Amino acid sequence: MRIPAHSVCTAIRDDIVSGVFERGSRLTEEQLARRYGVSRVPVREALRTLESEGFVVTRRHAGAHVAEPTEQEAADLLDMRALLEPLGAARAAQRRTEAHLKVLRGLVRLGQERARRGQGDDLRSLGGWFHETLAQAAGSPALTALLTQLRHKIAWMYAIEPAAQPVEEWAEHGAIVDAVARGDAERARALTALHAERSLARHRPKRSGHGRVRPSQHAVNTASIRN
Repeated sequence: MRIPAHSVCTAIRDDIVSGVFERGSRLTEEQLARRYGVSRVPVREALRTLESEGFVVTRRHAGAHVAEPTEQEAADLLDMRALLEPLGAARAAQRRTEAHLKVLRGLVRLGQERARRGQGDDLRSLGGWFHETLAQAAGSPALTALLTQLRHKIAWMYAIEPAAQPVEEWAEHGAIVDAVARGDAERARALTALHAERSLARHRPKRSGHGRVRPSQHAVNTASIRN
């Protein structure tokens, strides 16, 4: 069975974002193939994709390495998100489907419930799903792909502190969904811009370069993935 390259790509990207592979560290096809239990062919394809996304760089005579973005490049990611997320919300207000609204409302209900109960462990993943669904509701595969890459890179570059007032944060999510449901593109844009601006203070740059990051306890094995 041939493991799809996109599954290998996801596994490598997740390990880069989580710090299993440090910035600047070398990535060999043999090493990666062994780690994920695959042949070198999907690894090679995955590395090409990750290079196009900016997670990997290929150095002449040195092979593939994890990229080392500068502080300015990291800051630019937040600026790009501040521009693109409000655009995505405005498009979602114009193009969303009932299925999108159902998922968004369900996530808001869950998030508000967890926030009221002080169950913060689930809130980060719920927030990620919320923003991913909102991006998909924009009805633009290109925009969705850009926002997805931005979320991955921001998680790679920044440690994001939990919201001090999670109930208020999820109230903001609910207001965005209400605007999207009404088809009010300008209000959806404005609310999302304010939401993104308020989250900036919670972003702390991670140590770059060769500050040691604890490796994963368990190697990801994509051999169990099925087409």
